[in-house]
Amino acid sequence: MKNLLIDAINFGLPYAYEGKPAAYIPELSKMNPKHLGVAVVSMKGEMWYSGDSEVRFTMQSTSKIAALMLAIMDRGEQYVFSKVGMEPTGDPFNSIIKLETMKSAKPLNPMINAGAIAVNSFIAGANIEDKLNRLISFIRKLCHNDKIWFNEAVYKSENTTGYRNRALANFMKDANIIDGEVEDVLQLYFRQCAIEVNAMDLAMMGAVLAGDGKSPVTGEILIPKNIARLVKTFMVTCGMYDASGEFAVRVGLPSKSGVGGGIVAAAPGKMGIGVFGPALDSKGNSAGGIKVLEYISSKLDLSIF
Repeated sequence: MKNLLIDAINFGLPYAYEGKPAAYIPELSKMNPKHLGVAVVSMKGEMWYSGDSEVRFTMQSTSKIAALMLAIMDRGEQYVFSKVGMEPTGDPFNSIIKLETMKSAKPLNPMINAGAIAVNSFIAGANIEDKLNRLISFIRKLCHNDKIWFNEAVYKSENTTGYRNRALANFMKDANIIDGEVEDVLQLYFRQCAIEVNAMDLAMMGAVLAGDGKSPVTGEILIPKNIARLVKTFMVTCGMYDASGEFAVRVGLPSKSGVGGGIVAAAPGKMGIGVFGPALDSKGNSAGGIKVLEYISSKLDLSIF
């Protein structure tokens, strides 16, 4: 496996050089575009890694799957999906057009920004700090890492430049989609996106999902099986933004990307995979990371299709 991961990194590096870090969040534009790392966690808790797998980065949209699971556990599936849809979209992840033009103003799915902001508002807690601490505690459990916290500089950068997200949240508040005060929801969302992990953390989270919610280390049930399976379905249909269809064909694994360069993938019953490469393609996905996953999936015949 170690040699396979080394080969996967070498396969992905030329593609990483073609991408660029996210520029619309100033703090993310400072990331080294040559970084590329991968980690794998088996169903027995064994871990292998290669490249820049220990470099920390912000979760960005990879955090959406954790927030969705927590919101469903807090409020129930029926309530969450009365406010957020289950359909993929061919529009960019930060698009507002569907909210304005569809008969129902609810976001199409929880993997796009509008849907994730709405889901974020459903997390239980007395205030922002309480909700954030609950979410981070949950992510720490999924990643088996008690040191996870959020990056203050990235949070401030997102908060300063988050005009589109504020537009989405205000539109949904007007349509009675989100719960609570708009600015409170956004402050939680910006901190959520700035939570820091590395590829090994994402691989562990992927392994929990691959095991239908069971920890590969302790055997503890961290997520109800039905919620883990529901989230993996969203990852297949919507997890790679408007490149999800092509990714399903080429890689065939439930996966979720983020503009920080991370991708978490779950090979059901086999392993979790975490990759990191901050150089993004035109869809906002890690250019090298996608190729690393494509290589691993092909060599190990992991596609679920």
